[in-house]
Amino acid sequence: MSKQLEKRNHLHTLLQILIASTKLGLTSFGGPVAHLAYFKDEYIDRRKWLTDKTYADIIALCQFLPGPASSQVGISIGMLRGGLLGGLVSWFGFTVPSIVILVVFAMLYQTFTLDDAGFIHSLKIVAAAVVLHALIGLGKKLTPDKTRLAIAIVAAAVMLLYPSAWMQIAIILAAGLVGVRLFKDKAESNVEPFYVTISKKTGVVSLGILITCLVVLPLITRITDNRLLDIFDMFFRVGALVFGGGHVVLPMIEREVVPPGLLSPDEFLAGYGMAQAVPGPLFTFSSYLGTMMEGIMGAIIATVGIFLPSFLLIIAALPFLNALRQRSAFQGILMGVNASVVGILLAAFYDPVIKSSIFDATDFALGVILFALLNRWKVPAWLIVILGVVGGYL
Repeated sequence: MSKQLEKRNHLHTLLQILIASTKLGLTSFGGPVAHLAYFKDEYIDRRKWLTDKTYADIIALCQFLPGPASSQVGISIGMLRGGLLGGLVSWFGFTVPSIVILVVFAMLYQTFTLDDAGFIHSLKIVAAAVVLHALIGLGKKLTPDKTRLAIAIVAAAVMLLYPSAWMQIAIILAAGLVGVRLFKDKAESNVEPFYVTISKKTGVVSLGILITCLVVLPLITRITDNRLLDIFDMFFRVGALVFGGGHVVLPMIEREVVPPGLLSPDEFLAGYGMAQAVPGPLFTFSSYLGTMMEGIMGAIIATVGIFLPSFLLIIAALPFLNALRQRSAFQGILMGVNASVVGILLAAFYDPVIKSSIFDATDFALGVILFALLNRWKVPAWLIVILGVVGGYL
């Protein structure tokens, strides 16, 4: 009887997580920083699931990992509340609403041949304003001194001269090595400990799965001719290696899908612009791309591929986080990597964003207005999308 009661209580907890996360998935506009504010209001202030201190510790954890920070925070809260299944349910509720919207948009784009539609070009201008806003925000936070600014500038120059997904990975690795040498003396000495219940054995297994996938998947794709497996490998690699959140996905995925001809630059930027209009994580841009490449099944494969590393990384990092965060070398690596992320985003702002969106004075004027509204008047991103589409027809 006690087992049945425990099972019933667990199902009730999972249902609570699903309801709360779905509510957030339908209403959380504005990007990662806004998502964290919504999470605090719902999970901490209203439902009292966590203390403020625990919530701050979770945010600190997710800032140390590649992938979508806000999604990882939601997954972590779900895991603390309902175990590993609770993390999955929390991700599902927060993410599925935007997935559905972007998949439907992709299907409409293909069905009605929207390449020449006026609002598609407006979405590209919206993307330019949003990326510039993100670039400035990241620059202030991640390149606060001349040394890190120099790393960002070098990273941008190298990406512009030698654009490729592998070059981006090489830049990130090189920046991490530079960070160890230059920034370990700037590391924080008093780092708050983080209490976890996941065993180190489970963490090692999770990390092993992640590394195995990163090594084995590219090898399998070379000897097979399976389009869906290629898509999974592509998005899994992106999800495992992107530092800096959703906006940094833009350059890495663009190098994977546009030069090989899987999507045109117009199709890519139209989807990215639309992704600004929907609530939830920006990583659901992968759902749009997957649909454009291989329909509904492509959307499922791309979405699972890009988010799976987040689950594996959280499970792997939690048991070892306290020891790593105390190490000055580890903090130095992250400082260097984060600076390179700013440079990578700067390169992407020029190509493909500016090159594919700003063609004349009218485009430039609309972009400036949208950027000013977003950056100075703090107009929410979803409203910027609406204003951008309307402005494109004036």
